[in-house]
Amino acid sequence: MSEGGEGQPVFRRLCLLGIGLIGSSVARAARARGLVGEIVGHARSERTRATALALGLVDRAEADPAAAVIDADCVMLCAPLGAYVPLTTAIAPALAPGAVLTDVGSVKGCVVRDLAPLVPGGVHFVPAHPVAGTEHSGPEAGFAELFEGRWCILTPPAGTDRAAIDRLAALWRGMGSLIEEMSVDHHDRVLAITSHLPHLIAYTIVGTADDLGEDIKQEVIKFSASGFRDFTRIAASDPVMWRDIFLSNKEAALEIMQRFSEDLTALQKAIRRGDGDTLAQLFARTRDIRRRVIEARQA
Repeated sequence: MSEGGEGQPVFRRLCLLGIGLIGSSVARAARARGLVGEIVGHARSERTRATALALGLVDRAEADPAAAVIDADCVMLCAPLGAYVPLTTAIAPALAPGAVLTDVGSVKGCVVRDLAPLVPGGVHFVPAHPVAGTEHSGPEAGFAELFEGRWCILTPPAGTDRAAIDRLAALWRGMGSLIEEMSVDHHDRVLAITSHLPHLIAYTIVGTADDLGEDIKQEVIKFSASGFRDFTRIAASDPVMWRDIFLSNKEAALEIMQRFSEDLTALQKAIRRGDGDTLAQLFARTRDIRRRVIEARQA
């Protein structure tokens, strides 16, 4: 059977190792669009497995990851980054020859460094990052439209089978994603500024509010303006996932944080000196970035 042809699934059996926001959204989108024949899921929690089955996200749910990947032609790691190595170690002997092993992690350098040596010969390793998400988590949080019009970045190591890359790209395109390929180092530097630093700032600002006296904190919550509300939404993201992201991308994150710290110091000086021209120039420049984000349909 030709894979991904007209009316044909891209993969015969998709295995999702993790059935949270991203995994459940993949399941919904792939099933709704006929992109896979069968979906098998793995989760450590019995409740998560039962929920995934009850929602019709998976055809089978396994507590043992090795049992879940048997005979799957696409295996997708959808767990927190910190679980990748033990999961890959557990499933490696059970992976089918010719299968595509991929992931959805927000950091790619550590994924290629740590997982590539564990992948058996004959298995195609194609790391990926769908740049999409919400602050919600769990199998109930997913929705089939999550990836529509959003980028999915592929970071295949040198020498990866082209047909395997194209096959995975076809799956993501079928779920509505735009596809980009880039090196792992470039990916991690770009995402450090577009995703990781904004989350760190949000966690810090909301944490500062939480450290205020109880009376002030209650007023902050009561009179939250749109800016603070946006920060609280971002800061409500999965704490385990974001802990793993910062520890896994520490070099790029620290570099961007240093740049941000220097820029913040320059702003402090401008405010202290009453330098309105510097402030106005920065605010005009940043407004243009917002316009470009809207024009790129990423708003």
